Amino acid sequence: MSDHCDERATMIAAGDLQEFAPRGREQSRRHPSALSLQLRRLQPAPELCSSDGAAGLVGSLQEVTIHDRHRESWQLRKGISDVGEEVDYDEELYVASNVVIWSKGSRSQASTVYKAFTVDSPVLQALWCDFTIPQEKSEKADVSGSEEIVEKCICILQNSCINVHSMEGKDYIAALPFQVANVWPTKYGLLFERSSSSHEVPPSPPREPLPTMFSMLHPLDEITPLVWKSGGVFGSSRVQYVADHTLRIVFLSADPSIVMTYDTVQSLHTVWALRRVKPEEQSLVLKFPEQGGTPQHVATSSSLTAHLRSLSKGDSPGGSPFQNYSSIHSQSRSGSSPNLQSRSPTISNMAALSRSHSPALGVHSFSGVQRFSFSSSAQSPRRPSVTHSPSSTSNDSFLVPETEPIVPELCIDHLWTETVPNMREKNSQASKVFISTDLCGQKFLCFLVESQLQLRCVKFQESNDKSQLIFGSVTSIPAKDAAPVEGIDTLLVLEGSGNLVLYSGVVRVGKVFIPGLPAPSLTMSNQMPRPSTPLDSISTPSKPLNKHLGPLEESVILSPVPELRDSSKLHDSPYVEDCTFQQLGTFIQALRDPVHNRVTLELSNNTMVRISIPEIATSELVKRCLQGIKAILPKETAVQMLVKWYNAYNAPGGPSYHSEWNLFVTCLMNMMGYNTERLCWTRNLDFEGSLSPVIAPKKARPSETGSDEDWEYLLSSDYHRNFESHPVAKALRLDPLEVSASKDDFPQSLSLDSSTLLFAHIPAIFFVLHLIYEELKLNSLMGEGLRSLVVLLVQLARDLKLEAYIDYYYRDYPALVKTSRQTCIIDQVQTGFMLRPTFFSAEPPSIFQWLSSCLKGEGVQPYPYLPGICERSKLVVLSVALYILGDESAVLNEASHYLYKITSGQRKQQMDQDDNRCSFKSSTSVSSLAEKLVLWMTSVGFTLRDLESLPFGVALPIRDAIYQCREQPASDWPEAVCLLIGRQDLSKQAWEGSLQKGKSSVGTVLSSDIPSAAESEEDEDGMNDMNEEVMSLIWSEDLRVQEVRRLLQSARPVRVNVVQMPEASDHEYIEEKENRLLQLCQRTMALPVGRGMFTLFSYHPVPTEQLPIPKLNLTGRAPPRNTTVDLNSGNIDVPPNMACWASFHNGVAAGLKIAPASQIDSAWIVYNKPKIAELANEYAGFLMALGLNGHLTKLATLNIHDYLTKGHEMTSIGLLLGVSAAKLGTMDMAITRLLSIHIPALLPPTSTELDVPHNVQVAAVVGIGLVYQGTAHRHTAEVLLAEIGRPPGPEMEYCTDRESYSLASGLALGMVCLGHGSNLIGMSDLNVPEQLYQYMVGGHRRFQAGMHREKHKSPSYQIKEGDTINVDVTCPGATLALAMIYLKTNNRSIADWLKAPDTMYLLDFVKPEFLLLRTLARCLILWDDILPNSKWVNSNVPQIVRENIISLHATELPSSEDLSLETLAQAHVYIIAGACLSLGFRFAGSENLAAFQCLYKYATDFLKCLSAPTASITGHYNLETCLSVLLLALAMVMAGSGNLKVLQLCRFMHKKTGGEMNYGFHLAHHMALGLLFLGGGRYSLSTSNSSIAALLCALYPHFPVHSTDNRYHLQALRHLYVLAAEPRLLTPVDVDSNTPCYALIEVTYKGTQWYGEATEELMAPTLLPELHLLKQIRVKGPRYWELLIDLSKGTTHLQSILSKGGILYVKLRAGQLSYKEDPMGWRSLLAQTVTHRNSEARAFKPEAISAFTSDPALFSFADYFCKPTVNMGQKQEILDLFSSILYECVTQENPEMLPTYIAIDQAVRRLERREMSETFELWQIKLVLEFFSSRSHQERMSRNPTRGLFMNSEFLPVMKCTIDNTLDQWLQAGGDVSLHSYLSGQAPEESQLSMLACFLIYHSVPTPGQLAAGGLEGSRNFSELLLKLRRLHVPVRALLRLAPLLLGNPQAMVL
Repeated sequence: MSDHCDERATMIAAGDLQEFAPRGREQSRRHPSALSLQLRRLQPAPELCSSDGAAGLVGSLQEVTIHDRHRESWQLRKGISDVGEEVDYDEELYVASNVVIWSKGSRSQASTVYKAFTVDSPVLQALWCDFTIPQEKSEKADVSGSEEIVEKCICILQNSCINVHSMEGKDYIAALPFQVANVWPTKYGLLFERSSSSHEVPPSPPREPLPTMFSMLHPLDEITPLVWKSGGVFGSSRVQYVADHTLRIVFLSADPSIVMTYDTVQSLHTVWALRRVKPEEQSLVLKFPEQGGTPQHVATSSSLTAHLRSLSKGDSPGGSPFQNYSSIHSQSRSGSSPNLQSRSPTISNMAALSRSHSPALGVHSFSGVQRFSFSSSAQSPRRPSVTHSPSSTSNDSFLVPETEPIVPELCIDHLWTETVPNMREKNSQASKVFISTDLCGQKFLCFLVESQLQLRCVKFQESNDKSQLIFGSVTSIPAKDAAPVEGIDTLLVLEGSGNLVLYSGVVRVGKVFIPGLPAPSLTMSNQMPRPSTPLDSISTPSKPLNKHLGPLEESVILSPVPELRDSSKLHDSPYVEDCTFQQLGTFIQALRDPVHNRVTLELSNNTMVRISIPEIATSELVKRCLQGIKAILPKETAVQMLVKWYNAYNAPGGPSYHSEWNLFVTCLMNMMGYNTERLCWTRNLDFEGSLSPVIAPKKARPSETGSDEDWEYLLSSDYHRNFESHPVAKALRLDPLEVSASKDDFPQSLSLDSSTLLFAHIPAIFFVLHLIYEELKLNSLMGEGLRSLVVLLVQLARDLKLEAYIDYYYRDYPALVKTSRQTCIIDQVQTGFMLRPTFFSAEPPSIFQWLSSCLKGEGVQPYPYLPGICERSKLVVLSVALYILGDESAVLNEASHYLYKITSGQRKQQMDQDDNRCSFKSSTSVSSLAEKLVLWMTSVGFTLRDLESLPFGVALPIRDAIYQCREQPASDWPEAVCLLIGRQDLSKQAWEGSLQKGKSSVGTVLSSDIPSAAESEEDEDGMNDMNEEVMSLIWSEDLRVQEVRRLLQSARPVRVNVVQMPEASDHEYIEEKENRLLQLCQRTMALPVGRGMFTLFSYHPVPTEQLPIPKLNLTGRAPPRNTTVDLNSGNIDVPPNMACWASFHNGVAAGLKIAPASQIDSAWIVYNKPKIAELANEYAGFLMALGLNGHLTKLATLNIHDYLTKGHEMTSIGLLLGVSAAKLGTMDMAITRLLSIHIPALLPPTSTELDVPHNVQVAAVVGIGLVYQGTAHRHTAEVLLAEIGRPPGPEMEYCTDRESYSLASGLALGMVCLGHGSNLIGMSDLNVPEQLYQYMVGGHRRFQAGMHREKHKSPSYQIKEGDTINVDVTCPGATLALAMIYLKTNNRSIADWLKAPDTMYLLDFVKPEFLLLRTLARCLILWDDILPNSKWVNSNVPQIVRENIISLHATELPSSEDLSLETLAQAHVYIIAGACLSLGFRFAGSENLAAFQCLYKYATDFLKCLSAPTASITGHYNLETCLSVLLLALAMVMAGSGNLKVLQLCRFMHKKTGGEMNYGFHLAHHMALGLLFLGGGRYSLSTSNSSIAALLCALYPHFPVHSTDNRYHLQALRHLYVLAAEPRLLTPVDVDSNTPCYALIEVTYKGTQWYGEATEELMAPTLLPELHLLKQIRVKGPRYWELLIDLSKGTTHLQSILSKGGILYVKLRAGQLSYKEDPMGWRSLLAQTVTHRNSEARAFKPEAISAFTSDPALFSFADYFCKPTVNMGQKQEILDLFSSILYECVTQENPEMLPTYIAIDQAVRRLERREMSETFELWQIKLVLEFFSSRSHQERMSRNPTRGLFMNSEFLPVMKCTIDNTLDQWLQAGGDVSLHSYLSGQAPEESQLSMLACFLIYHSVPTPGQLAAGGLEGSRNFSELLLKLRRLHVPVRALLRLAPLLLGNPQAMVL
């Protein structure tokens, strides 16, 4: 009993207490809707109003708030931050009436309202829930579970629905098909409990019960019933719905995923595992098990489905939605089913019996056979009645409703049921359930049964295969209330007596003492009245007790122990239980809202107080030691140890942070059996006066006069020791004072008490503490902890008689470890009781020694480590094994042979391989060990901050690896790796890459910030949003961009400059001006297409504003008076609808500004719809543009339908083309249907003839081509092939503009079979090429096959074509279709069909224009033959033409009889133009110089031709057409480059407005201009098949004659060039300043058949060549850090960079300036030092550092440590050293080595002054030297001599030399004597101790024990010694110094 009393006696002081009120309460009072809600509630609720009704609003309002108070509720949880780091605040969800308030805050933070929700009906419940959205399975098969996104949500339950609000801002409302009693959040989603309505209880036997529990996995999913799986009697398991209304859920936990239910009939609690249903179980529930076949089983759960569905539609008839259910089920079923009677009664009785016995089997009393079954005659009100003869048993005749059954999603499995309690006590439902963990990590499920004042705890754990949970037995703790304290793994119990007691698991820790709330037992024992307000004392926390204890004696306050001890007898007396404390004031009634380590106490006077339970330890060192000891002890011992410590640490008035360690040592040693009172060093530990009940020291009587003991106390104190070793004491030459050994300090033996808790485990604890000591050495911030720990370790080592360990500690801390210290004798007998663990080693494990052996290449033993505690040791060991030993397998899995794990108990070492987080991701490219190391360190979470706290010697190999990686990183490393190696440019790139496409911040980096004022001044010309910053870098020398803007703007009036002739009248003059304007307007209307190209994808629209569309201005101004000239004056005839296509193009141009990455939704698209009908054409263009940049897919189908039904021709064209372009090549069915309606040929022959405008049909046909691009879809191809030659119909259908329809069909057919050539699978019977050839050259029309032959029976009445094909209509389409089908196939036979005819006779048969198309088609098929020179171009011209060609400069015309010169000349120019155009396609976007020169030559030739006298033969129109084609070809080759020569040509053509120049030519010239500056220089053209197809549509070489001309080619197709544009601009951005800059990049091309592998240097920003041609791209030095993008592994990385704006982050190297500031590179710092030619250190002025680096820390270092001051003296030398170190670090680009340099220098200086009190730094220097001499480092240097740390420096050799000299001097000056005495095992003299330790460490001298074991005694000469010491790994240089001593001749042999 005494022990128990002792435990009762301890008290734990709770943390500061604070009055608590839910934050939401105050907030809801202030909530704006509070008043209105209350008023609204008053009207329909008369019972709330005062009786007479005249008391007025105020009274009723008060009543309402009181009423509210009853309905308020709240819950708290630990704050969760978005990023995932640890945060320490509470989040609260507060519910009152209709308002839910979510707030955050803590004691230290002010509380803030995060969100408030107001709903329509009163809130029943609000909760947090995470829904998982399963992503689609990724392509990789090795991904087992598909990725899941977690949506964090808040759910608000109302009467009829549940609202779900996610953190991202999505809102869902789910209707509930039944009354919900309760909602529970689970791991998978929500779980609903249906409230059972009264008429359902109890269910009469014939009726089938309905499910009572339902789940909803996502707010958009259906609510599905829960199923449970029961083990059958014979092992057959049954799956059925949970339909037992007596089961109530009392608790649900997400991790582990379990449900606890309470059975109201049997009064038992049961635990179930909650999981997803397996597919086979779903089918089990949905099919019927056992006997099927009777009709009643056929109406499966689908009728439930129908019912649930119909309810959710909201047509529930009665008050409760469940009355419906009852009506379905209530009809009797008697007689209708024969097998109901035939069920034997024995079975049902068995079922009833099993229920009361085995809760595991029979929780449900009905068998699954009848679940949800309906009799066949039941007339359900919800379904048409099914009449059906009862005798029939076939399933066929029963009509099942079509609704598919609801598939259950979650299932519960039975895990555990509590044993049946004896019948006397009535069991009741648990009022509170929680899971608690004890201090050793064992889990308990605790449930509080209030009726019996019991807290029952069940221990549970995972089974070994982690598949299920195993439950133990129940332990009961008497409790009135309880709450878990998760922060410190304990639980708080409120006993019936009103005491708060802390338990860990089921082990009692102690009573909690709350300052300000006195313990009830104290007052009982004193029987004194109690002041009733506990909270007064908050203001005076300094002396909380005195206020309440009033007249008690002082002794109570000083030592509460005896007082409590008396009262502890009261606890057992029944008197306490019955006594009420009501009259004695306040007491604790209940506990609620536990979060982390805070909990709220509800007091009896209705106030609430929040307290925090103190941590188990605050100092890092104590935490580590406790963790280690806990890991090594058996669990029960560990819990007892922790409980004792917790009590000692948290006694009222406990220790502060500093004395925590001293308290821990005392506590631990007491538990090991030491008498800490008698041991001098522990007795003097300073506790800062805390009187801890564990130590319970004698209270010293304060005497006025001092005594000798006080002086001795002071001398032996820690403080004195520390002071002695302090440098000040040395400087003042203070002699060390000796402590006179007092008598009682050295008793004969201090023996240990072997009966104590931890006595048997001393060796294990000692070893663990030693490992923690080694671990702390790896953290340079824990030096103080090391010194504290070593004192304890030395004591234990001495008592365990471990010589090797004592020697080891002496070497580490020579000053602390004095030789004479007390030892405690442990008898031999007792030593037997001690458990020596298997992992205990006689040689002390040393991490530094281990690393040193590795570096020297000696064999190493595995290093012992404690999982979870010695993580740094593990990391260092594995990284050195990988990097130095080169063992790549070291880090692949946890079970490495360099480590062995230490676990508790005497178990054998097992290698756990379960945890292989650290395995490499194979995706990243790894070439060297350094890269492997860096990637591995990042994957285990190692950061730069960790690296900085590693000691410099240990960190050196890691820094070396980082340095290697920094020079040549891979471009695809994750962000964390790039941060670790210090490449911010790369980490920023990786971060950008990890953002989703939509959220790219590119816009912010490279946005052109034009002030808004500027925009309003100049009128909106649609080109304001271009990125000026990048364009000014690309074209920095001139103003060509402004010139392009001037040429392409169409928003300002044009200048109409007409001189009035004297003879012309004013009226004629006005007409002339207007005619001139009409000519100019032809040009203005052609501009928008080019503008769209120029501004392509340059703008991110604001979702709240309409897209600005610049207006198309068709007016003019006439100088000199600037009068307005207008076309609408009626003076001249203006074509009708002249501007309608121009405004369409204008809309497209505006829409194409929108970048594909912009965030746009359906609503915004509709919002842009103009109000005025005139702008409908622009909007049509806008829609097409949105399709081209991919946004149109977001437009709702409803709106698309809406637009098409309007019947506006332009809108339909824009929509159809846009939608098709957005769905390019997808064969999307919905879009196909949409397009088919507009193509008569795709409709069934019997369908109604729709009147579809011709242009819309053309658009739809091209749309089909786009949607089916490259698919070779047979049916589509067949129809399109027929459509090329579609004959005109009898009633003038299809008669106008037939050419454009035929061309569209040809283009579409070409797209569908794009590049398939002769491999058209399954189309051989269509004879596609032959049919196309016939269309091309003409011939007899074939008989129409297919469905539509009916339509073509009778020929047209108007157009007489006869039976032959009209080649003029079909040729262009067929030619281009052949070109696209055989694109790049190099098929000679097809190409020969397309050869230009070579006899005059045949030439006369072909239109010259078609020769252009044929030549183009032929060249595209023979793709690889195209060569960029004029010889090849001319080779396309047939011989007859070549021989008879007129020179371009001839003056008079030769005459010829038999040759038509005109035909030859036209054939010649068109063939040349065709060949040149094919050259443009072949080299599109390549900026190929040869192609450019060749094309430019022909272009200038054509220009000359135009002005030559012979032009009339060829015809101006033809020459203009060919010139336009050439200009387009030039622009294609130079796309995006802004080439000046092409720009000049375009500008020249822009100025020509008279004569033959029509709308089409202007269109061509300005398209060329647009292509030249595509996307403002950011885009270029691709030469992929699909791009060529798009360009063929866009650049079709027949241009419209006027602005409404669509006869030969639909104008809308001109915009398809967008599909060929791809972003290829690479823009370097300086990562420090975040601005674009110049950088040199080197591009390497892959080898091809025309050229070998080649590299060229480009100055970025530049357009890259097509990516598939490239091998790699490098950012070249010397100015920027190198960066390699390797394209051989795939181009996706580079593509993603380019698509996000092409931003490549680069980082300037130190000492370099950017190209803009220093174009020639003469101003860099290194250049300056070279020119001065004097010594580096002197040349380096600290001020100059600013040029090298932007790091503020280095600036400050230069400022404070390198600047000379006035009276320097000998400090000059240090300054010079620092300056040169700084210079070297910065120029070598490794400033992080600066601290290492300085630390080495300081350590060596300290050694010279002989002030080394600890040898820690000497170890580090030794490791540094060993690293540089290690073999692996030497090999690396030989491979790459220029790079590496410390390279070109004399620093290390100098330091090494200094250390050697210092130690040798010491050896000569008498050090050899102490060395000799050490080696022979005697104690050396004190003064030499520290230098001796330095010598031993530096020279790796073995211990005396090892030397003795080595058998060196008989050695005679040096060679023998050499042999013997080789085994001990003693280096030769050390041996030379030891030899004289060991060989016994005292002459020093110092070298």
